[in-house]
Amino acid sequence: MAKDYYGLLGVHRNATDAELKRAYRRLAHEHHPDKNQGNKAAEEKFKEISEAYEVLSDPQKRAYYDQYGTAPGAQGQAGFGGFGMGDVFGDIFEQFFGGGAGRSRATAGDDLRYNLSISFEDAAFGTTKKIRVPRWERCSECDGLGARSRDGILACAACHGTGQVRIQQGFFSISRTCSKCGGEGRVITDPCPACTGRKRVERERTLSVKIPGGVETGTAIRLSGEGELGTQGGPPGDLYVVLNVEAHPIFEREGQDILCDVPITFVQAALGTEIEVPTLSGPAKLKVPAGTQPGHVFRLRGKGFPHLRGSGHGDQLCRVAVEVPAKLSSKQKELLKEFDCLSTDGCSPLTTGFWDKVREVFTEQTKK
Repeated sequence: MAKDYYGLLGVHRNATDAELKRAYRRLAHEHHPDKNQGNKAAEEKFKEISEAYEVLSDPQKRAYYDQYGTAPGAQGQAGFGGFGMGDVFGDIFEQFFGGGAGRSRATAGDDLRYNLSISFEDAAFGTTKKIRVPRWERCSECDGLGARSRDGILACAACHGTGQVRIQQGFFSISRTCSKCGGEGRVITDPCPACTGRKRVERERTLSVKIPGGVETGTAIRLSGEGELGTQGGPPGDLYVVLNVEAHPIFEREGQDILCDVPITFVQAALGTEIEVPTLSGPAKLKVPAGTQPGHVFRLRGKGFPHLRGSGHGDQLCRVAVEVPAKLSSKQKELLKEFDCLSTDGCSPLTTGFWDKVREVFTEQTKK
């Protein structure tokens, strides 16, 4: 027998959408299962008024009901001896396509990424930085309820609080997530003014990030539980702080070692000297022996980056750059010419070695 949906809601057939909504809210609140636990009659009444509101709140379904006196899809649902074949195929489809009944499951929040630039020195010695991260957090006004109070939350009329709707296609019955409540099984009728029913608000939080010595560009520091808020009671995601180490005007990094180009004069390279070189921990003495050639690398032990996973430090590599005077006085030119005349074999090892190799190559070619 066809049901009188208007009578169930206690409204006339010309009732407006607002009148339908008010009637449904009043009756749903009165017969809600949470308020009538163990009362089967109230539970059945709640299902009936939810069914009535589902049909009458939809313009197409209401027009069909007004014309034919029954809800769309209510006819032609065949069964055999009271055993619904649609239920059988529905169960099969649910097993294979994941359409099981029930409300949305808890989902973990998304992870967040924060790009942070630090100085060369901070990467070497470690530091602690304060960062400000915008993210979604649980609304403190309603404690994540989404409504002013629990009275402002009603079971979804479309899915009757299950979070799933069943679509009948002949013998086949397929369940899918309810589009009206998003699978939650409940709808908010009196939303919280702070979050407007979203259950969360966007806030900017100040967090402290401890950066160990030895990090490099691309190093990611994980802050557990500082990501986006989870849904349906799910845990929050994590925050990954990804580092970018700024370039240094003097030093370059090679693994855990530090490279520094140190200029010296021609006289210092020829006669030898002791110079002062910069390091991350302050000036250090470096002995340059006589006859040092351009590009020679001296090593200062333990003056590099600390090992991020392990003990000890890298070294500082001081690469010598011998400067050639750009301008010479007449006296300086005269002395250099005199020096060149006095130069003997072995005075310029690189030059002598180069020409020795040239002569060797040409001698081999002549023999051939």
